[in-house]
Amino acid sequence: MRRVPVKSSVIAEIGYADEVMEVRFNNGGLYRYFKVPPEVCLNLLKADSKGSFFNEGIRGEFPCTRVRKGRPIPRWS
Repeated sequence: MRRVPVKSSVIAEIGYADEVMEVRFNNGGLYRYFKVPPEVCLNLLKADSKGSFFNEGIRGEFPCTRVRKGRPIPRWS
């Protein structure tokens, strides 16, 4: 699944296909969320605070699985 980078202090990348959303966090953890309506992903992408939107509207609301444990992502600023 193709993921796009986002500006967030919590989330590094978001991907979406066929009601499956992948969220890669800044700590390197990668999670896959299932049965996510497309508008939820669009709203996450548009949210001013992606971390707050994620915590309030996604975490605990959709079945998920951890794809990869967290490990720091190198930042090349």
